[in-house]
Order: sequence, then C-alpha cells, then structure tokens
Amino acid sequence: MKRNYLALAIVCVLAAPAAWANDEATATTESAAETTAAAAEGESEGSATTLDRVTVTARKREETLQDVPVAVTAFTADAMEKLNVEDIGDLDAQVPNLTIYAARGSSSTVTAYIRGIGQSDPLWGVDPGVGIYLDDVYIARPQGALLDVFDVDRVEVLRGPQGTLYGKNTIGGAIKYISKSLPKDAEGYAQLTVGNYGQLDAKGALGGPIGGSDSPIRARLAVASLNRDGFGENLTNGAPVSDKEINAFRASVGADISERFDVNVAFDWMDDQSGVRGAKMLAANRFAPGVAPLDDRYDIRSGMPNVNDTQMKGASATANWRATDSWAFKYIFARRDSDTETNIDFDTLPNKIADVKAFYRDEQTTNEVQVNYDGGGMARGVMGLYSFDGEAGGQVLNNFFNASFGDTQGTVYTESLAAYADWTFDFTDRFSLDLGARWTDEDKHAIVLNRGYTDATFTTPTTTVANFNRTVNFTNVSPKVALDFKLTDNVMLYGVASRGFKSGGFNIRANSVAVPRSAEPFDDEKVDSFEVGTKMSLADQSLFLNFAYFYNKYEDIQLSVFTAFDSNGDGVDDAFFGDFTNAGKGHIEGLEMEYQWLPNEHWVLSGNLAWLDAKYDEFITQGVNVAGVQKFTNAPRFSGAVNLEYRTELASGGNLATRVGYSYQSEVWPTTDLSPVIRQDGYGLLNAGVIWKVNPDWTLSLQGTNLTDKEYRTTGYNIPVLGVLTGFYGPPRQYTVSARYDF
Repeated sequence: MKRNYLALAIVCVLAAPAAWANDEATATTESAAETTAAAAEGESEGSATTLDRVTVTARKREETLQDVPVAVTAFTADAMEKLNVEDIGDLDAQVPNLTIYAARGSSSTVTAYIRGIGQSDPLWGVDPGVGIYLDDVYIARPQGALLDVFDVDRVEVLRGPQGTLYGKNTIGGAIKYISKSLPKDAEGYAQLTVGNYGQLDAKGALGGPIGGSDSPIRARLAVASLNRDGFGENLTNGAPVSDKEINAFRASVGADISERFDVNVAFDWMDDQSGVRGAKMLAANRFAPGVAPLDDRYDIRSGMPNVNDTQMKGASATANWRATDSWAFKYIFARRDSDTETNIDFDTLPNKIADVKAFYRDEQTTNEVQVNYDGGGMARGVMGLYSFDGEAGGQVLNNFFNASFGDTQGTVYTESLAAYADWTFDFTDRFSLDLGARWTDEDKHAIVLNRGYTDATFTTPTTTVANFNRTVNFTNVSPKVALDFKLTDNVMLYGVASRGFKSGGFNIRANSVAVPRSAEPFDDEKVDSFEVGTKMSLADQSLFLNFAYFYNKYEDIQLSVFTAFDSNGDGVDDAFFGDFTNAGKGHIEGLEMEYQWLPNEHWVLSGNLAWLDAKYDEFITQGVNVAGVQKFTNAPRFSGAVNLEYRTELASGGNLATRVGYSYQSEVWPTTDLSPVIRQDGYGLLNAGVIWKVNPDWTLSLQGTNLTDKEYRTTGYNIPVLGVLTGFYGPPRQYTVSARYDF
C-alpha cells in the first residue's frame, strides 16, 4: 500500500503544471491550428527535391523527426525496404553507436548495445540494457526479441536513458517496433522472396473494416514464413548449421466505440525452429588431440542434436479515451510469454567436452496508464503509471567431459511499479524547457537450486553448490531536464541531462560453495547522461544534418564473466562457473552525425558517422583495480555508414531506385574476457539493391548484402579450463529477388 500512495503522490506533483497550463490554452489554440494547417498545406505542395519529414512518437506525441530534441533515428517501411532490413539486427550500421546482433548460438535471441551500454547475457534474472518494444509493449527477455521486419509502419531507435515517457526504464536506449495501423479501407499485400542458400520467404497482410466501409470495427492480419538453408553443415550428422525456419503472425482488431473512445486488441506469435548457429574453432582444443580447426567458418562437428527452438507469443489490449480536446487517457494491458529449448556445444566437436542443454521460459504481465495533456498553451506533457509482473526461469544441464554433471535451475520473480511524467514548457515560440522524472520500486525474488549429478540423466543429485530463496529491493528516482532553442525556423539546438537506471538481482549460476559471494545480490546500474546537439534542415529542405555529443558517467556496471576455481584443492583451477558482478565505474563520451542530402530529384546521399570513447575508471577484480587494461565490450571507437541512391521515373509509368551502401566499424571486443583471438579488427561491408516499382500494384527488387563476402566475428567463447576458444561469424554474401503485389 505504501508503494501505491507514494506513486500517487509523485504523479500528483508532476501533474501540477496542467493546472495552470489551462490558463494559456484558449489564447493559443487557434494560432496552433492555423500553424498546423499551414504546415500541412506546405507539405502537400513539396517538390521532388524536398526531403520527406518522418513523423515519430518518441515523446508520446506526433512530431517530425527534425523537431524532436532527442537523439532518435527512425526508419519508415519504405526506407527499410530500400536498405533490405530483414530483422532489427540489420539496423546495426544505420544508427550511430548501435551494436545489435544474434546472440551466441541463436538465430532470434538479441544482443543489443547503444553507446556502449547493453547486456549480452541471455539468462533469466538479468535485465537488458536496451529496451525493445513491440507496439508499445516492453519485451523483457532477449529470446525471440531479434524481431523480423514484416508489416511494419516504422522502427524508432532512441539513444540514451529512457523512462520518463513510457513503459519500462531502460538505461542505454530503446528500439520501438511499430506495426501497420488498422486501415480504414480494405488493403493488403503479398510478397515472395527467393535467394541463395535456398532462401524462400513469404509475407502477406490483409486489413480493413469489418461489415462495410462505414463499420466502426477494423482488423488486420499479417503473416510471415522465413526459411533458408544453412550457411554450414554439421559434418558429424549432416544437419544444417546457421539455417533459418521462422513462422510468425500478428493480428489486431479495433473498434471506434465513439468519436472519443476506441479499443484495440492485438495478438502476436513467433515460432523459431532454426537449427544451431555455427561456431568456428579458433584454436585446437587440448582435450581433443589431433583435431584441427575447420577452414569453413560455419561448419561444425557437434555430437549434439540440432535443437534450437524458441516460441514467443503475446496479447495486448489498448483503450484510448479523448476526454476533452486537451486531455487524453490511454490504458495498455499486455501479457507475453516465451519458451526456448537449445543445445549448446561449446567445443563444437563430437567429443563430450562441454555439452550443454538449456531450457528457458518466461511470463510477463504489464499494465500501463498514460495521461496526455496538450491544451494548445505553453505547457503539454505526459504522465503515467506502469507495473510489471514477470516470472523467468528454466534449467541448464551441463555435461563436462562426460564425467562432471551439473545444472543451473530456478526462477526469478520481478515485481516493478513506476510513476513517470514528462512536461514541456514553451516559454517562447523558439525556446522550450522539458522536465521529467521517473520513480521505480522493484523487487527481485530469486529461487536457485544448482546441483551436481551422478550421470548424464541428471536424475540423482550428489552435491548442492547453491540453494537459496532470497528477495532484494531496488528503489530509484531518475530525473531529466532538457532545453531546446530554435536558432532559426530550420536550426534547433538542444541539451539534455538525464539519469538511467537498471535494477540489480541475483546470479542464477551461483556456486556459493566455491565462491560464497556469488549468492549475494549484485547492485543496480546507474548512468548520468549529458548530451548537446543540433538538428538542421538546410538548403530548402534538401539537406538534413543532425549532430550530437554525449558524456555518460556509468556506475556499478553489471558484467557476465566466466570465473575459474580450484575444485579439488590441488592449486590448479580446473572448474568454472558463470559469474555475474558489478565491475565498478567508467565514462563514455561520443560524437554522432546523421545526414541526408537530396541534391536533385534523382540522387540521395544518406548515412551516419560515430565516434565512441568508453573507458573504465574503476574495475576491481580480486581486490585489484585493473581499469587500465580493461575494455568495454561492443563499443567500437569509430563506426559509420554511407548510402547512395539513384531514382528515376520510367517512361512505362513506374520508377526505378538503385542503391549502394557501405558500412564500417573499427576494432571491437565482443566478450568480457578480452580474448585477443575473438577480438574483431575493423572491417567494412558492401551492400547494394535495385527496386523497380512496375506500377502501383507490382514491385520487383534485387538485393545483395556483404557482397565482398567479408569474414567478421560478432562474438565468441573463451573458456580455458575446457579448452574452448570459438568465434561466431556474421552472415556471408547473400542475394535475393523479391516480388510484391499490393492491393
């Protein structure tokens, strides 16, 4: 009850600006409406040499991308089609300081970092550093969260701490996937894609009113079947490696109950039956004498079955009530769950050196109430209450050398309650102040039972290395203050200071017998972020230039590491466990530039450049500060992309668009052990595409990625006590041909 009263008190305080904002509303509503009408008229008369302004909802209200005083990158469906974005991992190079890829051994489990902040451990009990949202619903676990792109309206990537505007608090940033809205008229599409490696994808959608064009009930159904043969082969059993077999659908039904009240119900489902990902041995395993690494970066020789299955589904109900012209209320209820079964052969050999079978499960229920105020006066804002009730658990079965058998099992229950508010005050038509805050109260309750067993059946326990049932509470208040000033109608300057927070928890892999501290809770992470930037629309809207500089003070950094220990007292580390610890503190600063230039009606040049400097100020290990030799993971110092597009109208009435793109990132350390062998040197990728819009109904496209067939690692494993040193590689050269019919 105390939580509820405190939340109510905070919301009441943060809502106070609305009381006096009403006084300004009447005088400014009419002029605001005129401005909106003028803007709409100007856009409708725009020439072919004017860049389109993308509308986003990064601040819970519709604004053009160039008018939002935050670091956000948005991609429309058309933009993603041209860039050949098949899943959100393909946005990696197109967003400054974003690193996102499939986790080790998986096709649809996501690893995401923004500005050097993220989390690569997919085990339950560990929260992600980058929040992923599907239609305003937070996805708590990384399994299945590398969302495939189909029937999408846009994707927004927000950089920096989030939490004062919606949903769950996220410390590094957020990726928002927004599906196509319910159409007022019947419409749909069907698309077929074929490519090398036996790729065969089918996507389609159908939507419109139910019961006639004047019906207040609308619906939409979208489906996708994504299939591809393996990049490699398991030479032991002939099974495909790094293949793809994903089926998914989304359905939604909405009803306009009245002019001011509407309800929308949505359901999504994804089933990933893809096989295991290939990992290349980077050095021979000393426990497999005479077995040399393979030349192919995807082939393996695993003796484990080809099982790597994830099923994810969710349902949500959203109610919108526009109580008055100034006040709007929104309620979102959502429930999600997922189940994963996967085999992880760390050594990639038929030998029983490090064979692991894992089961993951999770359930989450969220409730969110949002109140939006915009009376046309000098103040407008959003307030909300958010609750999260999650249960994540599973079992991991470890078979080492077919002689040591142990498991990790348990459940983490998360109960989180938050209140947030974000208000904008327009002191003049050029100068605005934004104030926000979020209060979070979160409980983590962990039940852990890790045991050793007699054999590979895992039925007869012999030892217990961890057995605890504990709860820890985290409370945080994260403020935000921002200023923006329109130097001219086309140049905006802004500055933001905010705090990000990610709760701590318990190490599910704890071995409290060998390392007693491993059963103690780890602390919450905090980051204080400072950012200044500018957004410019120049040369009669033919050139967009956005710059940002940020400096982050990062404390109690949560890291997943492998800790070796002496299991038999002979002075030699002959065993290990997955440890989780707070490393210490560091600082991250960076520069980002995004550009888009349309010199004439045929050519478009776009891309980004980023510089990132991430350093530890304190990193305590075994009582010693080793910050000077430690490095941040997934934080390349330099990265960027350039895309050159040529488009022209055809005499036949259609149009043609061709694109060539190149992306680059400098040296990156993917894993916390800082293995110099897994470290990836700087590299570049070349992509190209041609899209022929034959007529309003038919579109044909030819796309190619990694055209130089560059070999590059995304992550890997380095476990010396097991002789394991492997690397996971990005996709090889791929090309596809697609046909799409819109109706």
